[in-house]
Amino acid sequence: MDGILLVNKEKGVTSRDVVNKISKQFKTKKVGHAGTLDPLATGLLIICINRATKIVEIITGYEKEYIATVKLGIKTDTGDLEGNIIEEKTTKVNKQQTNNKIDSFQKKYMQKVPLYSAVRVDGKKLYEYARNNEEVELPEREVEIKKIELLEFDEENQTFSFKTTVSKGTYIRSLVEDIAEELNTVGTMTDLIRTKQGEYKIEDAKILDDIEKSDAKEIITGLSQFKKIIIDEESIKSGKIIENNYTEEKVLFVNEKNEPLAIYKVYEKDNTKMKPWKVFKLE
Repeated sequence: MDGILLVNKEKGVTSRDVVNKISKQFKTKKVGHAGTLDPLATGLLIICINRATKIVEIITGYEKEYIATVKLGIKTDTGDLEGNIIEEKTTKVNKQQTNNKIDSFQKKYMQKVPLYSAVRVDGKKLYEYARNNEEVELPEREVEIKKIELLEFDEENQTFSFKTTVSKGTYIRSLVEDIAEELNTVGTMTDLIRTKQGEYKIEDAKILDDIEKSDAKEIITGLSQFKKIIIDEESIKSGKIIENNYTEEKVLFVNEKNEPLAIYKVYEKDNTKMKPWKVFKLE
């Protein structure tokens, strides 16, 4: 079985737990997920099986949509409710203030990676520094908040929720803390749902216990961003470098049945040529 499974991950389950269960259920070790969801988070987790694992990198790069819930006035060491409270602050902001600050985040900006993350610094994961109580300078990455809107606001409890579409590598926990800082207070994420990734939607996902083979989507559905070229499989079977007759940096070659054969990209040593990037061997 090759394909893409859309799992509606439940709270308290790790992304690795999902991968392990799918691996056991479908009797294959070639299983990967396209973007971690923390145990606290729920929603869309994309799982790739067998040949589809070749496009994990591609799907991981798709923009993602989330709905996050925030509690103002408290800050934790993990940025969510699973951590220890490290700061409390009396706060009183209103809906208009919050809406204005949220709107201001529709932009590109340099975001600090959270301490409790798997990003490596000097060969060691950041959460390892945290667990060992070692100081480390948190790296910053450019992220893009493509869309963001306030959904609900509770002035009495100083909580709110927002929906956002973000680029790859954006940490919603960090975004929450950054919004709180702009409101001259602190805040932590209390809930997070991933609702969309690329063209895949949570409405089409199933909880882990209900996943079946028939739910697998074809590999081609994860490659909609590429220009498709129908080609004879023999023309690229050897994986040789070919002439670049295309305007795109990457192109997808398919056969007459619309089955993916390979993705080629511009050859860095000679932009008049193209070389194979991802090759999909047909059974």
